[in-house]
Amino acid sequence: MSPDGSLQALLDREAIRECLYRYCRGIDRCDETALRSAYWDDATDCHGAWNGSASGFIARALQRLGQGGRRVHQVTNVLIELHGDLAAVESSFFALQASAEQPQLETFLCGRYVDRFERRTGEWRVAARTVVYDWIEERQRPELARDDAALFGQRQPTGRAAPQDAVYRLLQQVRWMPKDRSPPE
Repeated sequence: MSPDGSLQALLDREAIRECLYRYCRGIDRCDETALRSAYWDDATDCHGAWNGSASGFIARALQRLGQGGRRVHQVTNVLIELHGDLAAVESSFFALQASAEQPQLETFLCGRYVDRFERRTGEWRVAARTVVYDWIEERQRPELARDDAALFGQRQPTGRAAPQDAVYRLLQQVRWMPKDRSPPE
């Protein structure tokens, strides 16, 4: 592979990883813009009980996520096989979830996102996703029903939905920061 080809492959892999991370932020922060930016408009998603359009999955997920609860998703072991404007991507994930209706019921999920990524107009996004579940465990955790102050104590702030989460304040600051990098007053 030529040096230019190697550099492009690195850039493509990094763009795919960034897309996966945006998806996780979108789910965890209930951020519709981030979620939609991870999929092409015509993408499909086979995601547990959902098997259909990615747009339908996002609408259903946002409805449920908008009710509250806690979520943490992480992706690891991202394997990317590039084939021109297509890529086969397997990413392991870990997720912890507790719904607002049953905050004391914690669900631990491990599995893999098996994704076909496509590059269109220079951008990589998911065109088709199949979620493979390798481990699911539900546990009763009565302490999770407590409010944030009781649960986290001095460990503030806690995670919030978009745009109240701390990461969105940071993004707003750096996006509008003057070139001399002085913080806004």
